[in-house]
Amino acid sequence: MMKKINFTVAVFIIMVFKNGFAQQTPLFSEYNNNPFIINSAYAGLTPNAEIVLSNFGFLNSFDGSPKTFTLSAQGAFSRDKMGAGAGIIRDQIGVTTSTSFFGAYSYKIFFDFQDNRPDWQLYSPGVVSFGITAGVQQFQDNLLDLGMVGDPNFSQNISATIPTVGVGILFNHSSFYVGVSAPNVIGDALASQDNLKLENPVYGYFGYRFFTNRFEEIMIKPNMLLKYENGAPLQADMNVAVSFKNKFEVGAGYRTNSAINFLAGIYLFTNLRAIYNYNVGYSNSSLGNSHGFILSYQLGKGYSN
Repeated sequence: MMKKINFTVAVFIIMVFKNGFAQQTPLFSEYNNNPFIINSAYAGLTPNAEIVLSNFGFLNSFDGSPKTFTLSAQGAFSRDKMGAGAGIIRDQIGVTTSTSFFGAYSYKIFFDFQDNRPDWQLYSPGVVSFGITAGVQQFQDNLLDLGMVGDPNFSQNISATIPTVGVGILFNHSSFYVGVSAPNVIGDALASQDNLKLENPVYGYFGYRFFTNRFEEIMIKPNMLLKYENGAPLQADMNVAVSFKNKFEVGAGYRTNSAINFLAGIYLFTNLRAIYNYNVGYSNSSLGNSHGFILSYQLGKGYSN
């Protein structure tokens, strides 16, 4: 069993060397409930400042499988025309660890048109938001732990620090939204080591919101996330979530060539929300199934707005 695990981890690392390392794509439950982690333009778009903690993959079935931890906070200021936030993203896969720290700023242009919507809907209608992030990424590759003696590519550990700059744009209306973002437009140009190849993924995210009846109690939210990365096939997530007056939420999604995922969430009290995610890997995938959770807290009136 240990040999199989080491072989799988080695395959992960070879893929890193061949294609370059990039931030793991967030799961549906994460970017659906916290778009800020993939698009800085989302900063300040919620009615109240929000803090989100997420943890994925730490109950996976074998060592070396992907794990992700994120912590973020964002809110609006200057009469909601500007937003600011910060976050930490830690990705692990095999013996490779990437930890990113970033700060974000957004500026919003509001439109005059209005659309009737219930008080509990989270998003402000009619706004174009522009965002920028700046931060640093710490990359650690413990190649010696693999025990691959005689291969010069695995003869020493790699540690590097990479400054990052990201951009994003988001158009949001009460019934639909569309956004594009690039978490690190400069790639590895300023990396502290020359032997590190860092890819720059580009995300496209769009979706629609509608109610099932005139009482506006049940909202259905289909959406899609596209990820483009140089040298890799285009990745698509197709998902749908159903929310009942911000009391509870269920959803499901499909990720091309990877997995099917499910989520279930509940809004605790007024300010706290808890989401559970279960990711089912395909039969030909060596990653297996995984679990994750999200805890989010909104200040002020919370999710009752």
